Amino acid sequence: MANTSYGQFCPVAMAAEVLCTRWTIVLVRELAAGSTRFNDLRRGVPRMSPALLSQRLKDLESAGVVHRTPVALESGVFEYRLTRAGQELAPVVEAFGVWGKRWIDGELSLEKLDVQLLMWDMRRGLILDPMPDRKAVVQFRYSDLPADRRSWWLVVEPGIETELCSVDPGADVNLYASTDLRTMTAIWMGYDTVTDAIAARRLILTGDDDLADSIESWLGLSPFAKTEPVQTPLSVFQSA
Repeated sequence: MANTSYGQFCPVAMAAEVLCTRWTIVLVRELAAGSTRFNDLRRGVPRMSPALLSQRLKDLESAGVVHRTPVALESGVFEYRLTRAGQELAPVVEAFGVWGKRWIDGELSLEKLDVQLLMWDMRRGLILDPMPDRKAVVQFRYSDLPADRRSWWLVVEPGIETELCSVDPGADVNLYASTDLRTMTAIWMGYDTVTDAIAARRLILTGDDDLADSIESWLGLSPFAKTEPVQTPLSVFQSA
């Protein structure tokens, strides 16, 4: 898969040759989370170039970790799914995340803000059961971001996959959530709570009272949000 080799027979070294190239384990995270199409994968790794994403998918396919299949009636469109070997990496990815949440200073994580990744994660993390049995549109407005990245919409409709929009979808908004990117990321990651953010006016909800009152039941959190950090995180990581 890679042009270089550790030159060791150890299974750890052999696995590292497949998984430890740049972006690979993060891409496996996206596949394990359920993204199957190229554009959806891109939304989960927005800082990864399309060319590199394409190459990593080819590498993983060659290694037997990913299986590519054409989509019926959509010429040139493919779906990428983990093979049995790839599926066995799910607990490895989870262990990476748990270790990172426990041992890496949360302040360093909150210096690496990415609104596109956050909203994509929030979209797939939504808990639909507590939401009303009707179409609901929630607009998140990040006051600290430039105008072209400030507003994001989640369009939730029964029986239809939740849609994430960075351009006004033209539908009536049921709930407005005004905040800053750091606060919302901290809530998603479990470093902050909706209750505390509202009390401190770092999160302001306007609109449908039922949606606002129940936000903590339908706004999903990161799978690692409940992982408790150690009291003294590693100091070797730099913010640069």
